[in-house]
Amino acid sequence: MSGGRFPRNAAPNSSGTGAHAPGGTGMHLLIVDDHPLFRDALASAVGLAYPDATRHEADGIASACAVLAAHPAIEIILLDLSMQGVTGFEGLLAIRAQAPRVPILVVSGLEDPRIIREALDHGAAGFVPKAVDKATLTRAIADVLAGGLSVPANLPNATLPASSARKAPIAERVASLTPQQVRVLAMIRQGKLNKQIAHELQVGDSTVKAHVSEILRKLDVISRTQIVIETALLDFDRILASPEG
Repeated sequence: MSGGRFPRNAAPNSSGTGAHAPGGTGMHLLIVDDHPLFRDALASAVGLAYPDATRHEADGIASACAVLAAHPAIEIILLDLSMQGVTGFEGLLAIRAQAPRVPILVVSGLEDPRIIREALDHGAAGFVPKAVDKATLTRAIADVLAGGLSVPANLPNATLPASSARKAPIAERVASLTPQQVRVLAMIRQGKLNKQIAHELQVGDSTVKAHVSEILRKLDVISRTQIVIETALLDFDRILASPEG
């Protein structure tokens, strides 16, 4: 993994020290990278931009999930895609499953537009190359914290995530489900298997499989994990209590 151009003259990174970002608002962030030197450089760059922010670090996906479980106040994750033992986007998906409400900014040496697009399609809130300067990194963090999408300025429009253009808001997609599919969806979110769902709904396994296939199609996702991630912010108690649910 190549090092970046982030400054190294900030105070040492603080895994749990400090409390506030510029402007008086608190910010907690997690840096996930298996290269100690780059992790330190990134923490230093963040420290210059957000001197009072709480910074946590992890050297892998398992440790990142443990940090997220122990520190629910984390508001943004800076993630490297290329770490030892991680294939493709499985690390990104694992972290999203652990903390679906926390935006992930990918900071990577992989600058292929196709990889950037796939990262965004898999749920990243932004992508910055490791070689960017501090000002660009700071803008990317600010954009993501504000709920925006941050991508390299030279990224062709054609590589922007297809999901952002083609997908309706998740609430609209859920509204297209039948009442029974909504009930199945709620149980999927609870981690229940098809046999458990079939038993509770008193239907056959094949019926549940058909419902799951339709849910995947209507929500425009490819896995049960993505179902959980996409619907994480919805108020399912209200949805299930509605006359249509």
